[in-house]
Amino acid sequence: MSAELKKILAKIILTPCSYIFKSIVVFRNFLFNTGVLKQREFSVPVVVVGNLAVGGTGKTPHTEYIVSRLCMHYKMAVLSRGYKRKTRGFVMATSNLSTYDLGDEPYQIYRKFGSCIDVAVCESRVKGIENLLEINPDINMIVLDDAFQHRYVKPKVSVVLTEYRKLPCDDKMLPLGELREPKEGLSRADIVVVTKCPSDIKPIDINVVKKKLNLAKWQKVFFSTYKYKDIAPVFSGETSYVPDLNWLVASDTILVVTGIANPVPMVKYLKRFNAKVKVIHFSDHHNYSREDLNFIQKTFEYLPGERKFIVTTEKDAVRIINNAYFPHNLRKHMFYLPIEVEFLPGEDDFINTIMTKMSNDNLMK
Repeated sequence: MSAELKKILAKIILTPCSYIFKSIVVFRNFLFNTGVLKQREFSVPVVVVGNLAVGGTGKTPHTEYIVSRLCMHYKMAVLSRGYKRKTRGFVMATSNLSTYDLGDEPYQIYRKFGSCIDVAVCESRVKGIENLLEINPDINMIVLDDAFQHRYVKPKVSVVLTEYRKLPCDDKMLPLGELREPKEGLSRADIVVVTKCPSDIKPIDINVVKKKLNLAKWQKVFFSTYKYKDIAPVFSGETSYVPDLNWLVASDTILVVTGIANPVPMVKYLKRFNAKVKVIHFSDHHNYSREDLNFIQKTFEYLPGERKFIVTTEKDAVRIINNAYFPHNLRKHMFYLPIEVEFLPGEDDFINTIMTKMSNDNLMK
């Protein structure tokens, strides 16, 4: 069977499923919009960071961006579901917990900001917020990571992320596409951020995207991109040499290991340098098994090159560092590539918009 025929058959099979899923989501939103399903509003402002599509839009880096800019102004808490953690219910992040207890993204946020914010996970965001406020009544701002569809909490500000090359208007509902609710869901967003834009994006391209999104006048739209920083060792103290990517030569080799939704931007960035690049990609939030790590080790051993390195993402790094099966002899070769969010242009306006919307009780939409 040809690839084209398989694609046609898949579309025929998945299209009815997509319409059924869309109907369920639309009906659920209708119940919330009409008050049949109740939303809980809290005394502290709640900022929701989410998306319409499944994974890959950059929720965690943008959540970290918000935290880094506002943690000095507010007593903040970040609450997440804790995807793929081994625990259940409400769990408060502490220094003796790991990705198995919290999930990779909340654990990453706690490692970076745990000294100045509270981090917790809970399937029920309502119960999670109640517990956070009971534990620390001084909290005066809560960020919900990946909770745009969790409508039982009424947010003060909703921030929705969408990829530059995967706009909702160009996508379809699951399982035919990657949308978990229709593009009309953008109407609930206070702020839309178009992520992973080219750093040299042109004004005409920005205007095209704005026209496609067709947002209301009261909604704000911003454009962001990733800035890659210098690679850093996953196991600090295990290596005495941290390579500079700019100094790599054609005889060097980078093995890229990722377990994220979309590794393409990272791979493209690493291919800009002189070294050869080989990629091993797993599914998003992948927990590395002993077999996975043995495969990575064998692949690394057979790679050519005078100097060889393994480079992963920051999110993968927090999973790997807690993995008891990770080969000891690979530790000195293991690095991660940190990323930062940059807005193009109007960096300050994004944060100011959030602060303004949080403080304005009578904001007219």
